[in-house]
Amino acid sequence: MTPQRPSADDEQAVDARTTGPATDAEKSVDYETVSVPVLVVGAGAAGARVAIGLAENGVEPLVIGKRDHGDAHTTWAAGGINASLGSLDPEDDWTIHAADTLAEGHFINDPKAVELTAKHMPDRIRELDDWGMPFDRTEDGKINQRYFGAQSFRRTCFVGDRTGEAMLDTLVDKAQSLGIPYRDNVMITRLLSDGDRVSGAAGYDMESGEFVLFESDHVVLAAGGSSALYNRHSSRDEENNGDGPALALQAGASLLDMEFVQFHPTGMVGDRYGEDWDGRLVTEAVRGEGGRLLNTDGERFMEEYSPDQMELDARDVVARAIAQELREGRGTENGGVYLDISHREDDYIKSRLPRMYERFMDLGVDITTEPMEVAPTAHYSMGGVDIAFETGETGVEGLYAVGETVAGVHGANRLGGNSLAETVAIGALVGNHVAEKVSAESRAGDGLPDGQRAIAEREFRSLIELEAADGDETPEGLLADLGDLLWNHAGILRSEDSLSEGLAALEVLRTRTGNIGVDGDRTSLSFELAVDLSFSLTVAEALLLSARERDESRGAHYRTDAPDVDPDWRRNILVDGGDTGLELTTRGVAEPSEEVSEAVDVGYELDYHHLE
Repeated sequence: MTPQRPSADDEQAVDARTTGPATDAEKSVDYETVSVPVLVVGAGAAGARVAIGLAENGVEPLVIGKRDHGDAHTTWAAGGINASLGSLDPEDDWTIHAADTLAEGHFINDPKAVELTAKHMPDRIRELDDWGMPFDRTEDGKINQRYFGAQSFRRTCFVGDRTGEAMLDTLVDKAQSLGIPYRDNVMITRLLSDGDRVSGAAGYDMESGEFVLFESDHVVLAAGGSSALYNRHSSRDEENNGDGPALALQAGASLLDMEFVQFHPTGMVGDRYGEDWDGRLVTEAVRGEGGRLLNTDGERFMEEYSPDQMELDARDVVARAIAQELREGRGTENGGVYLDISHREDDYIKSRLPRMYERFMDLGVDITTEPMEVAPTAHYSMGGVDIAFETGETGVEGLYAVGETVAGVHGANRLGGNSLAETVAIGALVGNHVAEKVSAESRAGDGLPDGQRAIAEREFRSLIELEAADGDETPEGLLADLGDLLWNHAGILRSEDSLSEGLAALEVLRTRTGNIGVDGDRTSLSFELAVDLSFSLTVAEALLLSARERDESRGAHYRTDAPDVDPDWRRNILVDGGDTGLELTTRGVAEPSEEVSEAVDVGYELDYHHLE
């Protein structure tokens, strides 16, 4: 089923899980009720920074996460975080950072979102430094910065190649110092909304299996993206399955730019390193420190595709170059190319790329003497919830969103280092704004509006039915088939025919969910993946429809049947849940400010050969 906007008298869940007859409403269901002024769904960097902003303004939120405290997907962001500090290149400033971001996003980014991120990041980096984040330093004690792809200057601050982990540790420590309550291993399966305002959320405790109803007038979604829908991806399999965007759509919010999925050029090739490592990220920091891409003929092929920016051209450019080398038969037997940094000094590699060095040594590869084997992998979702960036507001009263769950900052392609930047720059703004909205009149603790408790209880009953499902189709198998479907029909190269075929195949897969079987109770991974499947199907449909609608090539979206950029398509595609299915509309893109426009006109550009 496609999502419908819920109302108080709905008799059916609005996703792949349907309730039984109306008489089921008479059945009682046990659940815990928790009342809070603000519920933050997601405990990565974005959720943590929102919570810190709330606490510093005197509002105590509850942060919930699907994993143990501190084990969010942020830890997988390795290479760095962008800010125009000018530690090494004093001529850099926030307007050039914004101009680089707009250019990389092919000018369909939200200019306001871009400018807020770029303008606030120097302060956010200094704040993280004050809070104890152990940034790498220059010899004179400044925060060190490295080159990242398609950036005009050395702008990416880093902690070796474990920047995300260090950043999340810092944010969690700060949150704990403020006494912010946190609840781990809880999964939200539905927001309580009448389509106009949110009243809380329904979910379950993944360790005990108990249902939990959260009453709150203010809900912040910081639940990540949807890149794990693809069969080759850089996330853990049970994360980034699209729950954030799907929950928002279900609640009445709009999605934006869902066709834009970033394929990182350098994921590990599983046939060589083992299935568990297939698609796992080899950080852009390897190329930022001088790593070279080679085909099986020993040719440094980026000299042909991008002689000026080389391996540090935009991610979409490098990913398509690798794909072209593979199509023309210059790839390895495992379907990859080589990434080599062995020309650098051993100690330099070990100090700048310690995690990569240790990971590959564990797999029997010494990157100081031999190359890594890599190929593109699904890495990041530029698309997500449509929000107002000063506030995080979604258009549904009381519902906010932030981080990879949202769209707007990155446009058609994301600059490496901008994902972590967005989480703290926009997260701080959203936390401050929500704190202002919370007042003594908040209904938290005063009960739910009419009909919303019934919707929550209906959701719990549908989860009970899902738990009891005993069909022949496994959630793991259905998700794997969905991943293959998207890779084959909406991967690096797309066409109208392939996308239409993908939509037809998606309907067949939806039909198969009617025969799903869950192996275990509500604490099992099988049940968790069955819940994920519902979200993933919704997001996959939005992605396929949007990609078919955009009949041009722009950034990460490449159409073989429309390979050129169409100036008339400098528009965003919005997705809404209608009465008969998902509905698509478009809107124009605003212009950047005068000072950022001037930086765009100058045309600053990275010269890779500074690294030589």
